[in-house]
Amino acid sequence: MKKRLLTLLLALTLLLALTACGGNDDSAGTADDTTQETTQPDDSAAEPGDDAAEDEEADGEAALPAEDPEEPAEDDADAQSSSGNSASNSGSGSTSSGSGTSSGGSGSGSSGSQSTSSQKPAAPTTPVQEPAAPPAEETSDSVDLTAFYNSLASSQANWPGMMAVEGESLDMFYAGLSDIATKQCLVYYAAISATVGEIALVEVENADDVQAVKDIFQARIDYQVGDETNPGGAWYPASIEGWKNGSRIVSNGNYVMLIALSEGADSVVDAFNALFA
Repeated sequence: MKKRLLTLLLALTLLLALTACGGNDDSAGTADDTTQETTQPDDSAAEPGDDAAEDEEADGEAALPAEDPEEPAEDDADAQSSSGNSASNSGSGSTSSGSGTSSGGSGSGSSGSQSTSSQKPAAPTTPVQEPAAPPAEETSDSVDLTAFYNSLASSQANWPGMMAVEGESLDMFYAGLSDIATKQCLVYYAAISATVGEIALVEVENADDVQAVKDIFQARIDYQVGDETNPGGAWYPASIEGWKNGSRIVSNGNYVMLIALSEGADSVVDAFNALFA
């Protein structure tokens, strides 16, 4: 098509040139030439095969670039489809790998559980309980005051018959003694009131209470002896005199003794001190 257009343009140009030059002959020759020129386009038009071939070539040349982008487009589409398939495959692969991972996770969880189950439970740590200390036993220096009292009846001459003082009588005769912590506490007095005979034997738990026991014992002696204003609790003059002269208070460690006898008080003191020698 382009060649035909160019041919027509050239023919028109020649006609314009000949017309400008003028002359019959020239115009005739020009007309012949024009006729020839015009026929040449006709000849070219009469050869449709050549023009068609040229048109097909031109069209082919024009079509070639058009086909090239289509091919990449098709290639791109194929590539996209293939990439889509590969992506789907990779997605499924990733899914499968994910499932594998999850299964691996479950496997690791199971292995963790297995490792946990395989671990032996730690033995409960219970504080070691030390055995309770046995109650303090009397040492070799410990003295049995009951046994000592029982021995006096056979070892001392003129030992009077006595009775135990307990309960309210103890609180009345020895006020405050029951408030002191003691390990042993024995108090006896003569069954006959006119007879001077009384003994109190005490072992205190705390050495600090020894003096308090001595003060209580001294208060008992003072009450029995009395003073010039008030008669003593012993009442009888001989009994009062016996308490005044035959009373003794001695202590050894946590042991305290009060002894009141008309005769033989010092002998009892010696026997008591011998227990701690």
